[in-house]
Formats: sequence, structure tokens, C-alpha cells
Amino acid sequence: MKKTAIIFIAIVISIVQALSAQVTEPEKKLREQKKDTLVGWKTGGMISLNFSQTSLTNWAAGGQNSIAGNGLVSLFANYKKKKMFWANSLDLGYGMLRQGKDDVRKTDDKIDLFSKYGREASGNWFFAGLFSFKTQMTPGYNYPNDSIIISDLLAPAYALFAVGMDYKPTDNLNLFISPLTGKFTYVNSEILANEGAFGVTPAEYDDLGTLIKKGSKTRAEVGGYVRFSYKKELFENVTVDNKLDLFSNYLNNPQNIDINWEVLISLKVNKFITATISTHLIYDDDIMIEVDTNGDGTPDRKGPRTQFKEVFAIGFSYKFSKLPQTKVE
Repeated sequence: MKKTAIIFIAIVISIVQALSAQVTEPEKKLREQKKDTLVGWKTGGMISLNFSQTSLTNWAAGGQNSIAGNGLVSLFANYKKKKMFWANSLDLGYGMLRQGKDDVRKTDDKIDLFSKYGREASGNWFFAGLFSFKTQMTPGYNYPNDSIIISDLLAPAYALFAVGMDYKPTDNLNLFISPLTGKFTYVNSEILANEGAFGVTPAEYDDLGTLIKKGSKTRAEVGGYVRFSYKKELFENVTVDNKLDLFSNYLNNPQNIDINWEVLISLKVNKFITATISTHLIYDDDIMIEVDTNGDGTPDRKGPRTQFKEVFAIGFSYKFSKLPQTKVE
């Protein structure tokens, strides 16, 4: 995992250096021009609904009937005035799938709240503070076993507070660096807390299996944090949105860096139809995942694993926004 973390940091540095070099000349031209910038609140968002369905009758090649749907609500409210800014966003996502005669299973579930305040320090650098909160809405199971819950509302929930420097050479590129970050994990489930899920301290039992001390529902970490985001229109009507979070716990295995990397590629077909490809990669040294290494259907090993999700969807999408009317010259 050390090599993986080093590779990701190198990628971030390389991307920032390359993009910074690309925007140097345009920046010089902009500085020579008279400033005329909109200030105040800019609000907006996107609502997306996607569905897919498969029906098979006497299909010789085999397969199963299925129906799936997922929705996404993404909202933002950004404020800008002179040398300060305040950026806020809320992403809600949920997806469900029914295949064959199986019960409905969820395929996506997230609540992601983000807020960042900054004040200009020099040029493209800002003093900044950041807060983020992530959790899910409904219980999750380790399918095909649907009798044991492995996650739930606020189990886990992650809150992150960070102060540092924000580098913003363009509206599309952003790099936030924090040497002092607090990361808090909350597990609002006594069963999962007793198991020590998501890195909290597990319960204590005596030799007879009697509970002596309940598991902790909270875990606090202090470390360094880097957040890189980049959004660009690659071609006409094709946009890529890239977000990468890196966190190192100073007090416990700082070399094992937590990684949260999301990429969204959007293809706009027309005003209301959009196709998207999204990927989400997670590595957290404190999340233990059971795996079946023998192939007999029974998990026999537990440990940190790289988590990866990929979703392709096409469906209805509607964007809306409201720009501030005040200008400062």
C-alpha cells in the first residue's frame, strides 16, 4: 500500500504542475485586463434519473429478467465577495436492482455534504477551512447473505475538519492541502460497533463470551489531508469531473494512506438526456472486508481491501443554476 500511496501523490503533483503550466499564459492575459467579476451567491444543481430493464422469454442463451434504477440529486451554493469565497455542495444518490426472483437490492446509497471557506493569501493561494460529512441512508448487506447488516444509516458516518491552504489557479482546478486535519468516524449501530467495524474499538468479552464492555461508536484521527479536484470539458458535450482525497493518520500507520477517488464522465445527448460513466475507488486501512479465498462460498480471511465501483447509466438529467447579479470592478 505504501507504493500505491506514493504513486497517487506523484500523480497529483504531476497533474497540478502540468495544469499550472498550461494556465500560466492565460492568467497573464487576464491580469492585464480590467477586472469585472460577479459577486454574491451562485446556486444551482442537477437532478438525474436513470432506468434499465431486461426481459427474457425462452432465451436460449440464458440470463435473468432484471429492472434497475438510480437517482442523483446534486446541489451547490457558492458565495464570492472580493478576496473571500464560500463553496457548499450536497450530493444524494440512491440506486436499486431486482434480478430474477431475488428481492430488491440497493446498488448505490450516499449522502455527501461539503463546505469550504477561503480568503485570498497571495495570487492563487487562499487560507482555507474545510468540512465534509459522508454517510448513507439505508441498511447494507453482504449479498447473497441478506440477514446480516454490514452498514446502516450513520454506520458509518465520516466527518472531516481541516485547515490549510487552497490553490485555485482556475475555476476548474483546485488543490487543498491541510497539515492539520481531524477525521471522525461514527458507527450508529451497537452490533457493528461491538464487532469493531470501520476502525472503532470492538467490544470486550470474557472467556465465556459474556459482554464486559460495549464497543466504541466513535473513532478520532489526526493527520494530514490533500484534496484534488479537476473538472474539464474534454470535447463538445463531454465533461470529466475528477476528485481525489488522501488522508494520513499521524498517530497510527501514517504510511497507510486512505484514498477516496471519484471520476465522473458525462456525455450530453440533448437538453434532457445524458449518459454517464462513474467510478469510485476507496482504500481505508481501518475497514476490514471479508473475502472468500478458497472459493467455497465461505469467507475465510478478513482485512483491508481496495474497494471499486463502476456505473454506466443513461437517462433523464436536468441542470439549473442562478448567477449573482452584483458586479465589482
